[in-house]
Amino acid sequence: MSIHFYEPKDGHRLPHDPFNAIVGPRPIGWVSTRSADGITNLAPYSFFNAFNYVPPIIGFSSAGYKDSVRNIEETGEFAWNLVTRPLAEAMNQSCAAVPPEVSEFELAGLTPVDSRLIKAPRVQESPVSFECKATQVFQLQGLDGVKVQTWMVLGEVIAVHIREDLLVNGVYNTAGADHILRGGGPADYFTIGPEQLFHMHRPR
Repeated sequence: MSIHFYEPKDGHRLPHDPFNAIVGPRPIGWVSTRSADGITNLAPYSFFNAFNYVPPIIGFSSAGYKDSVRNIEETGEFAWNLVTRPLAEAMNQSCAAVPPEVSEFELAGLTPVDSRLIKAPRVQESPVSFECKATQVFQLQGLDGVKVQTWMVLGEVIAVHIREDLLVNGVYNTAGADHILRGGGPADYFTIGPEQLFHMHRPR
């Protein structure tokens, strides 16, 4: 079996960078914020995940110092909203590069709803949302110590909203929520359904 080998510093020699296709599919960080001036912002980030149980910490990285990062540094708050298949097109619309004064909520036809513990709004149409307080915001750097134009944001989840029909006997129904995940191709996304589910318990 032949192997395609490359060193990233020299280029991958392929039609599309395989890196983010291999590290995937990934959950989408649909991050809502409010600026210090009260302007709402909503943006999806495909480099997103959970990083700790107790306390629960999630994080995303932003290629470029975008409105979300600036708002979080100004206010120390953000909300994460679950993207489901019915919300895929709205999520895609919220990717649009628009000036800071334009709200992506309006652009995507979504409803901002007040959070309980933070000032940043949640997406009313999303079945799951986390209210978060930022714990770290820092710029990434390479092996050479040179900082790259990517910022990492970590936040502690201080409140959770779950639509009750997604709790089956008290257990969150991941397959039933119709999550979508980002693939690596130019436009690749994936869904999760019951057909992908299998059970495997850890050894004792």
